[in-house]
Amino acid sequence: MSGPLPDGERGTVITVGTFDGVHLGHRRVLEEIALRARQANRRSLLVTFEPHPLEVVNPPAAPPLLTPADERREILAQSELDAVVFLKFTRELSQYTPEQFVRLLIDRFHLRELVVGYDHGLGRGRTGDVTVLTKLGQKLGFTVDVVDAVTVDGKPVSSTLIRRAVAGGDLITACRLLGRAYSMIARVVRGSGRGRELGYRTINLQLPDPRKLLPPDGVYAVRVEWAGGQAGGMMHQGPRPTFRETERSIEVHLFDTDAELYDREIKLWWVARLRDVMTFPSPEALKRQLDQDFAAARHALTASGHSASH
Repeated sequence: MSGPLPDGERGTVITVGTFDGVHLGHRRVLEEIALRARQANRRSLLVTFEPHPLEVVNPPAAPPLLTPADERREILAQSELDAVVFLKFTRELSQYTPEQFVRLLIDRFHLRELVVGYDHGLGRGRTGDVTVLTKLGQKLGFTVDVVDAVTVDGKPVSSTLIRRAVAGGDLITACRLLGRAYSMIARVVRGSGRGRELGYRTINLQLPDPRKLLPPDGVYAVRVEWAGGQAGGMMHQGPRPTFRETERSIEVHLFDTDAELYDREIKLWWVARLRDVMTFPSPEALKRQLDQDFAAARHALTASGHSASH
């Protein structure tokens, strides 16, 4: 993603949506607007929202997020788009008719071509479907193009399907629909040092935005990346009942590195679920299980195509 916001002289090819997860279907739309913009010597632009519209319109129905805004920015920065605009979604914006919203795109972002997904709805109550938008385009001087659904196992890829997979711990399905392993961005914080006492030095992660959807608590094989390094590892996510700690925590033992990561930001990918959170009769019994988790995590990383140390 490069350059300033699109200029008015050349105009823009725009798509609009929440793009939570930036999954295979979303990526197909983004590839399409980037291609069309290049062919027409225009700029490509995604207009997305923060917060999620349902958090404003109907908070009890707002879904947990696959990619909070910082994660969406990081993923979208790797796309071929010329620009991304995060519009603050407000009660006022939620009342815009399709025509009012399209006029906003024309006035502020120089819309010339609108590319939407097969099930897109724009404006108040999502009433701006393809038919409505096409008529508005004829009236206001822009074209509308529709990108067909991307399907996996005969079903259209959607953020809803991915949320269901992640919430159920089905990391394989989530990965297939996203086109990558499920991930989060987190900051390393101080921990109790108990892992070191058990022979497994860990980094402790700040809990993410409470809106972020996490897989079920348990022990996982993970991959971690930070500025200047990366490693495989095993992660405990959840309470620590052996030590009578009921609060959720996230701690990771990294393989083959002693990097000092305190107060640094890391990106973590869930690779494979190893087991549930368990209560052990003693720290020694927990240590024996950790030895098994260590071997299982290395095996899972190798089987998934990730080196245990990369």
